[in-house]
Amino acid sequence: MGNDREKVVLAYSGGLDTSVMVKWLQTEKNLDVIAICGNVGQDEEDLEWVKQKAYNMGAIYSDAVDLRKSYASRVLTKAIAANALYEDTYPLLSALSRPMLAKYLVDYAHKHGAHYIAHGCTGKGNDQVRFETCIHALDPDLEIIAPVREWDLLTREQEMEWAAEHDVPVPTTAAKPYSIDDNLWGRAIECGVLEDPWNEPPADIWTMTVNPEDAPDTPEYVTLAFEHGVPVTLNGEKMKLLPLIIKLNEIVGAHGFGRIDMIENRVIGIKSHECYECPASLAIIKCHQALESLVLDHDTQHYKHQIDQTWSTLIYDGLWFSQLKKALDAFIASTQEFVTGEVRFKLYKGSMTVVGRRSDYAIYQYGLATYSEGDTFDRSASKGFIDIHSLQSKTWSQVQGPGAHRAAEGHDFDQF
Repeated sequence: MGNDREKVVLAYSGGLDTSVMVKWLQTEKNLDVIAICGNVGQDEEDLEWVKQKAYNMGAIYSDAVDLRKSYASRVLTKAIAANALYEDTYPLLSALSRPMLAKYLVDYAHKHGAHYIAHGCTGKGNDQVRFETCIHALDPDLEIIAPVREWDLLTREQEMEWAAEHDVPVPTTAAKPYSIDDNLWGRAIECGVLEDPWNEPPADIWTMTVNPEDAPDTPEYVTLAFEHGVPVTLNGEKMKLLPLIIKLNEIVGAHGFGRIDMIENRVIGIKSHECYECPASLAIIKCHQALESLVLDHDTQHYKHQIDQTWSTLIYDGLWFSQLKKALDAFIASTQEFVTGEVRFKLYKGSMTVVGRRSDYAIYQYGLATYSEGDTFDRSASKGFIDIHSLQSKTWSQVQGPGAHRAAEGHDFDQF
């Protein structure tokens, strides 16, 4: 079986949509299916059942690949260095995992001689853009099939009926009211009552964080240490990034910090009401920013913020494999040389506050900053600095601005 048919690599999760797709690609497209599931930190660590389920439905090859360590070391380190917050608000989640998943889909297509890659993304979401843009960048000759954009199975009920007719095993539990995507960096929640932006997110959407009102009444202090921009120590214990993130999710989530409720601008032009649960990722980025403020000079820190925002938008838009992203990576990496030190923060009832930072490479100098004994700042130099700094404003005023108008009209120039 399969020797006389072309092959398709399917991004497979084991849920209703992609389970139907395994059979649909065989019956409607006459393709042999290679089902690949990538573990980037979903709730379930053991995904062997996903692999076997695909085989049971006739896939010629199936695999569940544990990508968590690679995801942490090769992707999340870059996101931390870039303080990656889309629209200055939330850590990129799905947008960070899609490039790595796309790479493995392409690798499997090459390995098995497949001409097609298929995915289960909806026709009006961001992920279709991300998957397909990454795949096109990695191998422009591969063709992409998006069954949800083609088939006439428009509701979950219709998919269930089609599945029953074609002997596709489907979940027996009731349909979840929300669409959820999760990985090591957090959870994304949408749909259901969230489609009305006036609605307060229901309590049942949150699973990584406790209700802040129910969080401990005593604050907890946490210390995070970085080396060259990468978290390496949690509360004095040296850890690899993967277990550090897992542990930090538990610590921070127990205090109710990490919930985001926002109106988001999707790639394709739709505004969407999205909720995110990102305890560790938000805490790490806030700590990283605090340490950067200590060790980066004024101009680099200000300019890097612009670069960080551009980087985040590129990734959100699916342009991980792009010339500009590669160039920005080089700039960002150069800024991390001295981002080494410790940050201490306090967790309390849904809040996370940086309360201390220190580094052997701190540009902050006590003698220059203090107004007390030990002040080394030369105040006599300030007048000359101000004279030069304000020279362009003074010259403009005399010729075109308030000074010129006052001389000509005899009254103050009103700019307000």
